[in-house]
Amino acid sequence: MNNVGLFLLTGLAAFSITGILRRYAIAKSVMDIPNHRSSHTKPTPRGGGLGIVLAFGCALALLKSAQLIDSSVAALMGATLLVAGIGFCDDHTHVPARWRFLTHSVAALLILIVMGGFPLVLLASPLDGILRRGLIDLSWPGYLFGTLWLVWFLNLFNFMDGTDGIAASESLFMSMTLAGYAYYLDGSLFYICLSLSAASLGFLFWNWPKAKIFMGDVGSGFLGLWIGVLILMAAQQAAVLLYCGLILFGIFLVDATYTLGVRFMSGQKWYDAHCSHAYQRAAKQHGHLRVLLACWLINLGWLLPVSFWVFVHPSHGLAGVAVAYLPLVCVAHRFKAGQTDWAHS
Repeated sequence: MNNVGLFLLTGLAAFSITGILRRYAIAKSVMDIPNHRSSHTKPTPRGGGLGIVLAFGCALALLKSAQLIDSSVAALMGATLLVAGIGFCDDHTHVPARWRFLTHSVAALLILIVMGGFPLVLLASPLDGILRRGLIDLSWPGYLFGTLWLVWFLNLFNFMDGTDGIAASESLFMSMTLAGYAYYLDGSLFYICLSLSAASLGFLFWNWPKAKIFMGDVGSGFLGLWIGVLILMAAQQAAVLLYCGLILFGIFLVDATYTLGVRFMSGQKWYDAHCSHAYQRAAKQHGHLRVLLACWLINLGWLLPVSFWVFVHPSHGLAGVAVAYLPLVCVAHRFKAGQTDWAHS
């Protein structure tokens, strides 16, 4: 299958389906109404992430028919559709958190079972000028750790989907970069990443500031889960890509984790909805577009080069993650992420 044709067809499908979903959301009043936590000021249709789900699913079906991916990918898609389904329901009518968490956990565990567990973890460090490497098999605890990994990726993506274009842009950046790595390692993973990047781009045309439709939980949960899955799939091909994936996903991982940590340590109800992420506060000060462009600049100008350095020098994996994250932690601190509004003001 032609790579360019696959990309264009998937992107066009996502763009077209999202346009249809926008008209549907307006007709059915599936709208995101602004409140005191919102970064937008006007009612906006939501649930457009279903366009990504459908376009990506169709791309995988084409790849399967062309025998470019195996049946295990269909099983992975089935598990991620559980998350998309519960997200779709939540976009239309509130679903209690316990049912969402249960669905997320079951989907994540099913994925780990299909993948055969968490990939081997590379431990490498240059000591005394001698490169010492080791691959650690997490065995059965890896299923627990992997489930927590995927559930966290899923939810933090939902947390970070709060300003125009940021979630779709992150998905586009992550999947396209992983496709670049996978091109030299594994053909099937390359096609999966390429398809997800195309679907994300097709939706991004509608979600670019000022957004004409929001992704909704149907899209954010689905994308967050797939990003976590793709990193694990890449790490199965080359263990160093676990570190590379963590570096590439730095903006989302650091902002969400730092914010949650501050809220928990300060005694706030960390599980309540809020608008204290660094990117949310930056958007209120500087606008959605500037924040989105800043994220692209950080991804392309900082995280991508550090990731590539680690890919070429696997012994620097842990150090690379630390180097990549330190400036992001400083940015989160600068915007007082996680602190109460009165502390910020």
